[in-house]
Amino acid sequence: MGTLITIAQFILALAILVTLHELGHYLAARMFGIRVEKFYLFFDAFGFKLFKYKKGDTEYGIGWLPLGGYVKIAGMIDESLDTKQMSSKPEPWEFRSKPAWQRLIVMIGGVTVNLILGLGIMIAIKYISGDTYIPNKAINTGGGIYASPVARELGFKTGDFILKLNGKDVENLGDEFANPDFIMANKKEVLVSRNGKDTIIQLPNNLEEYLGKKSELGFISPRYKFKVFKIASGSEAAKGGLKVGDKILKLNGKDAAVFPEFKELISGLKDSTISLLVAGTDNKERELKLHVSSEGTLGFNPEYYGFENQEVRITYNMGQAISKGTSESFSLLGANIKALGKVITGKVNAKKTLAGPIGIAQMFGSKWNWANFWMLTATLSLVLAFMNILPIPALDGGHVVFLLWEMITGKPASEKALYIGQLIGMIMLAALIVFIFWVDISRALGF
Repeated sequence: MGTLITIAQFILALAILVTLHELGHYLAARMFGIRVEKFYLFFDAFGFKLFKYKKGDTEYGIGWLPLGGYVKIAGMIDESLDTKQMSSKPEPWEFRSKPAWQRLIVMIGGVTVNLILGLGIMIAIKYISGDTYIPNKAINTGGGIYASPVARELGFKTGDFILKLNGKDVENLGDEFANPDFIMANKKEVLVSRNGKDTIIQLPNNLEEYLGKKSELGFISPRYKFKVFKIASGSEAAKGGLKVGDKILKLNGKDAAVFPEFKELISGLKDSTISLLVAGTDNKERELKLHVSSEGTLGFNPEYYGFENQEVRITYNMGQAISKGTSESFSLLGANIKALGKVITGKVNAKKTLAGPIGIAQMFGSKWNWANFWMLTATLSLVLAFMNILPIPALDGGHVVFLLWEMITGKPASEKALYIGQLIGMIMLAALIVFIFWVDISRALGF
């Protein structure tokens, strides 16, 4: 049952993303009087279709291969590589008969819709659900802060109780510490309690430079305890015997029950074998030997606990939700772009970083969680927009390059150039799809 729920969530998200992406092309084409011959959710490879019907000049349908979808626009060399109609005299309702600027709008229609969808979902999440934070009082009761290596450079220590910022009591530590009024103040004093004694930490004028040294560990954070929530198939965690619900207590004999402290410890043990003391769901302790990947990970997602019923919810009006949702959307997209850049440059192992259809489906989980579903759908929509606008033949971005060239030079690319570019792009995409499926399958089988 869990597998069926995972597949259902993945198919639903893909259907939403693909349908709206292709709808962007479709509506832009129809707006300029361009005929759309086909509109398909999923690919009807080898001519096999699950469903079809025709209305007007357009055949609408659902294919059997859930790897995307397409619209076939009259008078355009696309994935079908149909060049027969290109040999006849251009008709006024064909793509090739329209001005370059109109064709450009048609080509970016899908990307535009995906960008708007991603932003819209994130804004809606902020407006409906808001944000939550752990009150500073609860952080102090729960063991104080975790101080990252960067924070320790400035004098903080893990276990510090933060009491005041520039003489003012603290409620929402994350927001107040990152408040521009505090960061830009001439005096930046933090009163902390350490080992029962009050201590004042004087922060430097260039505090923003330290806060800018972002990492997975953050700058300072609550000391969340954690347990294993999801385990990636074929991961070091799976091979080493870690189970969902396990609580990690010690790593190589050192306390590791707090997630950021565990994360810092393990990130310094890349490509090594470690010993974990864990407590199972039955509270029985056992010792495991696991290998840490070259990225300093084991391959599981944590579930935090320790501050139950202490979180405070922040609500946003529509203006605030738009600002917050937009900001977080572009931060999320930027993080994904940076991760892709590291894969391309060889800084990280593609096999352990990329996720294909199988890996993405697993992210939805075996239980239907609407919050997780919509967050993942928003992320995928933003990533899909970015990937599609890349200047690669066969992608929307490849067509955009040809159109921009035409608009700059006043000369359209030849049909031969368009055909060859489309063919090369399709070969590249086919190779990429095969590679991603190999990554998914090899990870699942533990290769």
